[in-house]
Amino acid sequence: MSFASDRGLRSGRLHRPDSPHPVPCVVMCAGFGSTMDRLFPWAEAYAGAGLAALVFDYGSFGRSEGEPRQIVDLDRQRADIKAAVAWARAAEGIAAGRIVLWGNSLGGAHAVTVAADDPQIAAVVAQIPFNGFPRRVEGRSTAQTLRLLAAIVGDALRGRLGLSARYIPLVAAPGELAITNAAEAEDHINALSGGDTGWRNLVAPRGILQMMRYHPAPAAARLTVPLLVCLATDDAETPVELGRRLADRAPRGTLKLYPGTHFSFYTDARTRQAVAADQIAFLHDVLAPAEQEHRHPGHA
Repeated sequence: MSFASDRGLRSGRLHRPDSPHPVPCVVMCAGFGSTMDRLFPWAEAYAGAGLAALVFDYGSFGRSEGEPRQIVDLDRQRADIKAAVAWARAAEGIAAGRIVLWGNSLGGAHAVTVAADDPQIAAVVAQIPFNGFPRRVEGRSTAQTLRLLAAIVGDALRGRLGLSARYIPLVAAPGELAITNAAEAEDHINALSGGDTGWRNLVAPRGILQMMRYHPAPAAARLTVPLLVCLATDDAETPVELGRRLADRAPRGTLKLYPGTHFSFYTDARTRQAVAADQIAFLHDVLAPAEQEHRHPGHA
């Protein structure tokens, strides 16, 4: 399926449970440079638990329209999320008043930010969410940091001048020029690139400049709905001390910690199953009153 956003069509897939009644829908927001295919296991888990799940590719990524390719633009990504929510609310078999925003990494920041301005969202799940960069990234030397900053600024200048992007890898081994460095880089790349996903291990680094000014914690403070934040204890990319602030600032925030790294949520099936089970339990609790009201209108 596809839906219209402000700059073209966005490709998506709706995972539906077998239900004769309208069901809640979890709109799933991917991370930096990621595509919807990596969210299929999560979407399938939700559908198996009776919740619809809509996954989609941001503009210029995966199967969605948008040129130039592999460009992370925060405003446009949030516009894509709002368009996805609008599509879900109008879809047959979806309970329009029970839309959940779910986001992974950068998508977690987007989910919090978009939900803060949409009072009709029923709940938010932010998984290893971005909430600003750590002062120092473990395993990255000062020289490597300066090299990455030079790539970011250089690509941003090329964008301002209307020149083609100068791409770098999204993830690579420690010591290599990339947005993210990890000892388990090869496993992560294999997990992301398996099958016909449309994912490429290349991204225009200019998007990092926008992220340097992006802090969703103030938006979390404005949330009126329940928020679940799921973090990895050894996450170097979205550290616990930063992600915890989202749960702390949210009036109805809940925090859950899991052993592992940022990449465990992608590559470790056992971690994914444990996290998904907790998220599903959280949403069943949150959505239960609305479900009862839907099934028995007018009853106390």
